[in-house]
Amino acid sequence: METAFLRSNRPLCSRGKMKFKLRPDMAAFTQQTVRFNGIPRSQVVICASSSSGPRRKPRRSIAPKTRDLYVKGSSPINQQEEIEEKSPQNVSNGKGTTEDDTESRAGLESSLFEEEEIEKPDLLSFLDKQTVPVGGRYNTISNTILEEKQNIVESRNVKSVEDEVKIDAASKIEEPVQEVKQILEEATPKEKPKIDPEEYRRRVQILAEKVLRNGNIFFVYPENVEPDQEIEIFLNRNESALRDRPDVQIKGAFNGWRWNFFTERLCQTEFNGDWWSCKLFVPKQAYRIDFVFFDGDNVYENNNSRDFLVNVQNDMDESSFEEFLIEEEKRELERIAQEQAERERAEEEKRRREIKEEARNADLAQAKAEVEKKKEALSRVMPLAGTSSSGLWEFEPRGFRGGDRVRLFYNRSSRPLEHAQNIWLHGGYNNWCDGLCLVEKLVKTDKRDGDWWCADVVIPEKALTLDWVFADGPPQEARNYDNNNFQDFHATVPNSISEEQLWVDEELRIFKRLQQERKSKEEAAQRRAERTARTKADMKERTMRAFLLSQKHIVYTDPLEVKAGSTVTVFYNPSNTVLNGKSEVWFRGSFNRWTHGSGPLPPQKMVSAENGTHLKTTVKVPLDAYMMDFVFSEREDGGIYDNRYGMDYHIPVLGGVAKEPPMHIVHIAVEMAPIAKVGGLGDVVTSLSRAVRDLGHNVEIIFPKYDCINFNLVQDLQCQKSFAWGGTEIKVWFGKVEGLPVYFLEPQNGMFWVGCVYGRGNDGERFGFFCHAALEFLLQSGSRPDILHCHDWSSAPVAWLFKEHYMHYGLSSKVIFTIHNLEFGIHQISKAMSSADKATTVSYTYSKEVSGNPAIAPHLHKFHGIVNGIDLDIWDPYNDDFIPVPYTSENVEEGKKAAKTALQQKLGLRVGDYPLVGIITRLTVQKGIHLIKHAIHQTLERNGQVVLLGSAPDPRIQNEFVNLANQLHSSHADRARLVLTYDEPLSHLIYAGADFILVPSIFEPCGLTQLTAMRYGSIPVVRKTGGLYDTVFDVDIDKERAEAAGVEPNGFNFDGVNEAGVDYALNRAISAWYDARDWLNSLCKTVMEQDWSWNRPALDYMELYHSARKN
Repeated sequence: METAFLRSNRPLCSRGKMKFKLRPDMAAFTQQTVRFNGIPRSQVVICASSSSGPRRKPRRSIAPKTRDLYVKGSSPINQQEEIEEKSPQNVSNGKGTTEDDTESRAGLESSLFEEEEIEKPDLLSFLDKQTVPVGGRYNTISNTILEEKQNIVESRNVKSVEDEVKIDAASKIEEPVQEVKQILEEATPKEKPKIDPEEYRRRVQILAEKVLRNGNIFFVYPENVEPDQEIEIFLNRNESALRDRPDVQIKGAFNGWRWNFFTERLCQTEFNGDWWSCKLFVPKQAYRIDFVFFDGDNVYENNNSRDFLVNVQNDMDESSFEEFLIEEEKRELERIAQEQAERERAEEEKRRREIKEEARNADLAQAKAEVEKKKEALSRVMPLAGTSSSGLWEFEPRGFRGGDRVRLFYNRSSRPLEHAQNIWLHGGYNNWCDGLCLVEKLVKTDKRDGDWWCADVVIPEKALTLDWVFADGPPQEARNYDNNNFQDFHATVPNSISEEQLWVDEELRIFKRLQQERKSKEEAAQRRAERTARTKADMKERTMRAFLLSQKHIVYTDPLEVKAGSTVTVFYNPSNTVLNGKSEVWFRGSFNRWTHGSGPLPPQKMVSAENGTHLKTTVKVPLDAYMMDFVFSEREDGGIYDNRYGMDYHIPVLGGVAKEPPMHIVHIAVEMAPIAKVGGLGDVVTSLSRAVRDLGHNVEIIFPKYDCINFNLVQDLQCQKSFAWGGTEIKVWFGKVEGLPVYFLEPQNGMFWVGCVYGRGNDGERFGFFCHAALEFLLQSGSRPDILHCHDWSSAPVAWLFKEHYMHYGLSSKVIFTIHNLEFGIHQISKAMSSADKATTVSYTYSKEVSGNPAIAPHLHKFHGIVNGIDLDIWDPYNDDFIPVPYTSENVEEGKKAAKTALQQKLGLRVGDYPLVGIITRLTVQKGIHLIKHAIHQTLERNGQVVLLGSAPDPRIQNEFVNLANQLHSSHADRARLVLTYDEPLSHLIYAGADFILVPSIFEPCGLTQLTAMRYGSIPVVRKTGGLYDTVFDVDIDKERAEAAGVEPNGFNFDGVNEAGVDYALNRAISAWYDARDWLNSLCKTVMEQDWSWNRPALDYMELYHSARKN
């Protein structure tokens, strides 16, 4: 009996034939099975295990995954449920408790055997006997040993054992082996006092009898469970729900069913009372063991649905274990990110090689094509070439070759140049293949009879023919030529290289030139792209900082950037909130959009800060936080709240192991730039979608498939499916626009085959059908977006159709409705305002201006103003093909000067240094056309120049401006130009070349013109309305307002709708151009560095989306 036990090294009292595998420490290494020969039994614990036992890699997830443990009527308890501890052994079994074991447990251990002597006949024998302590916990040591052993075996193929020991042991074996020995000594746990197997059996038998007398059905040995040790778990099958079951297994996990799940098979022991047991290794990070027993099928012993648990005597507790899990998750995420980065680098390298190969092949093909052209051109002049022309020209010596210096003689008698005072040679070779490359001045010679002139010429190395004409001056100065009656002069090179070799060399030369040109272009593009990326990153960083400081008059943190794992101080000024004057203020917070696993923080009473105006409190930020969320209340139990008007306060957390889950947003719209753009709506749909996507969210667009779409700008367009609705078949096409996924709906009833976006008599019917079809598509496709975002009257029906029909069929989205212009579709807008979860318009001031409108007034509690942005990729003076000199804020003066000159030349204005006012607009009453006319005349009176680009949809207004243009082009032709159409390239040149951009709108929901102007360093002159007021801060009167907005003053503005208002702003701007040019140049630099992109609006829209979902 004892011999068999010692031989198998299995649980002490188990019977039957066993399969043995080394079990690794679950907390230290991934799953790995290692086989060894000559393993000292004192260093190895061998146990029986099922295929799903604790060899598995530790799970990274924090949330418990125990679904497979639950059996109907007898499942493990919830991890949060408290379990009563009924045993002084820290063991609960639901059937009673045992008394303290009075016998001394000193010297007990899980390993029961004497260590064998390690013989060392040679180095291989030593390495054979080294192995991994405790089931593979130090497998890196094993790998080192095996590598050294392999080195020795290979070396013995060359030398004898004795020679190998003498040479290799000194040179390359001794040091690694000593290192291995040192690692083994450090890694192997210190041996505990040994116990005799018989003594072990006696003590376990006594403990089993005690446990059984007290009505318990299981126990562990040793009773005081410590981490990083082997324990044995015993179950009395006869007293459990598994009586008479032939198979007994244990299924469990550590630390509240949260980590390292295991399944082991128990073996029957020889102890009295039908005891079964298995061994289990307790990881270092365990503070409790949770488990149940079962028969391998569906019969469970789970302690009357309370599960079994064993507490581990460990410094680790639930809180420190949370930190351990987070650190583990962080390391895992870093590993995944590193692997992903490596894959991306490999893919990028592969793509780069493919592109390089394609480019190389293209250059080879182009070189061949150019050579063929040169061959064909040369073949045309070869019949005309000779060695001389009697009495007209000849060479000396006659037998020359490439590289030789020869003398060319020319007789100008009776030729076109016979009266010229100077004669020049303008020449090339091989039918001018390299253009003009030979220029020499001829001198008169007396060595020949007649009017002969000569010059020394070096023959090009690759020349088969020479080509030339004679002229009366050098290139760019000559006026008269002798070009042999328009055929030029041609001479063969007698001793030239072979034509075959010429074309081989020429093809190679052209190929190398093309390669160098391509390389130079690519390097320049790379430098430009890197600079653009840095500029964007810097701008985004500044915008985020401004975003964090935007509420500083109410709340901010120290440090400003909150990092995971740190402690931050929150400062709050209640005087600017609904809590003004309250005797107490309480901080109430959480993390990750109020979804953090630890739940809300306990309310904290805030104390006075040192500055006297703010209150403060400190907050510990967990490692798995990505967002800090908080509100304030007047009492600990609540009362009045400051929750930022339902939006709550949120501050991003940097460096956390958890990332914000991406939100799924679907825009339903009828305009989209650049494929079907009519106004600003199309720009917003595309640019907002891109900006939100860049924040890590999933954004899609559903769009009508007009027949007037510019399909060249749609990538990978293909028909995916179709569905029947509304009495017709609707085809669903998918493609990408500006990198955004777009679903195009094409009703087969021809509703959108009308050649335009707007302008049909049934626009309302058409767009209503489209909105209904879009929702039907989402329902039938099974898509469940978090947010549905609809725009203006044209897609407003989405809001009420969703609430009336689709939210009852599984779609749980929140609906956001944005008003871009209240001038159209007020009925549809009113219905959408009533149904939407949140509503926005395109600037804060415009939201206030329209708040009294009957369609909006009842819904102010959910109505917000968010200013639009511009697309920095489209409007970028550093990467603009429509302007002559790329520029940034660093060389804005140079760039704008070049652009102004180009603009003046293009439009026929006087080229010079004049203040130039640009106007880019639709000519409508809304845009202040009477103020535009006055501003034109006022600019001309101040000796400035003015350029207007735009057209009027109203023919009457268009005719007024045609007449004005005719008048100004006659009276001020060199200083005024009105271009009464729309010209995209010209608009870029005006933005860059103008000193000022005038926007005198009567009302303006947002306005993009003034934002684009600042992007190009042009100073805006605007009327105070809507988005113009929110984005342009007067340099003289708006310093405090600009500071509150976190920007520098950036333009000139005016009140009123009369001419005096325009004069007030425009005269100050032009006077600054004349009197304070250096200051104006610095203002240009300032406005260029301000961020009017979608960086900030995208953050504001995400706050709105989250608020809608929270509500």
